[in-house]
Amino acid sequence: MKEQMGIIVLNNCYDFGKQINQHLQRINKNNIDYIIPLDEVRFNNGEAKIVIKKTIRAKDVYIISDIANHSCSYKMFDYSNHMGPDEHFQDIKRVISAIGGNASKITVVMPLLYASRQHKRKGRESLDCAIALQELERLGVKTIITFDAHDPNVQNAIPCLSFENFYPTHIILDKFIENEKVDYDNLLIISPDTGAMDRARYYADMLNCDAGMFYKRRNLSKIVDGKNPVVAHEYIGPDMINKDIIVVDDMVASGGSILDVVNELNNRKARSIYIFSTFTFFTNGVKDFEAVYKKGKINKFYTTNLSYIPEHVKQKEWFVEVDCSYFTAEIINTLNKHGSLSPLLDRKSDILNKINRD
Repeated sequence: MKEQMGIIVLNNCYDFGKQINQHLQRINKNNIDYIIPLDEVRFNNGEAKIVIKKTIRAKDVYIISDIANHSCSYKMFDYSNHMGPDEHFQDIKRVISAIGGNASKITVVMPLLYASRQHKRKGRESLDCAIALQELERLGVKTIITFDAHDPNVQNAIPCLSFENFYPTHIILDKFIENEKVDYDNLLIISPDTGAMDRARYYADMLNCDAGMFYKRRNLSKIVDGKNPVVAHEYIGPDMINKDIIVVDDMVASGGSILDVVNELNNRKARSIYIFSTFTFFTNGVKDFEAVYKKGKINKFYTTNLSYIPEHVKQKEWFVEVDCSYFTAEIINTLNKHGSLSPLLDRKSDILNKINRD
């Protein structure tokens, strides 16, 4: 029987896509190459086009793109231009245009949801994420797969479109349990701000432990780098003296707020400190994390490979990259076969069994 599934992997996540392809072959016990080849053509003035080089007629097509990959570059006039999220998202739309309505179904796999931090309006400002989702809907996309969306409520912008938001919590915890020896009876999950509290509670529920939260008190009279600067981190939660701490967040950019929280945790006599982040950009701040690690203020930093991470960061002693390619392949395969996603979502019992808790 001819395979009716194909994946289109953009250059910004090609290695990740190849891993997904290999996992799909193992899951389905075949040697079919699911990757549909394409050319990403870039002209010298910065314009571009996508050319699909294999038939996609009547296939369920999964477009995979890492819009956070800043390492992709091209020659524009006489200088090298690095691609940003806007250009990556434009390439997704180019792929859909090149498909030309010939696919049976189009699913966009965007691990980091485009413009996810610009998800709500405060005053007269743009709603980039909502507009992007509506664009994909109008172009004929039937399903969007993403991970740990900054605010899942943004799916309200596309109420008739399938929006699948997955959390890599159990994947990160699997790696953590394998690597680290902590006292799970004295473990505390910490949210660095109010926005991440639901995520912290989810981790706490998975591990049957308590959770606490820091509140960022900001100077509302100033704006620095597009936001109000933090004046102080106020803590709400149980005592953390001699406890093992996991600080969780969806994304880390420069990491300044996380490091402020780390200092607070050390001042409050926490025993060990681990940082979990689904997406890690390190727009800057790597040297700062290196410094606090050498001072013994953090133990490890866990993050996923769902978005681009520079090689020099991967080599750091305190940095742990968690592979989510098999999980992504499971999701794609299950959706393609119209199976239930519930077994992929509820892994609490597996985690508790690994740490011998019930």
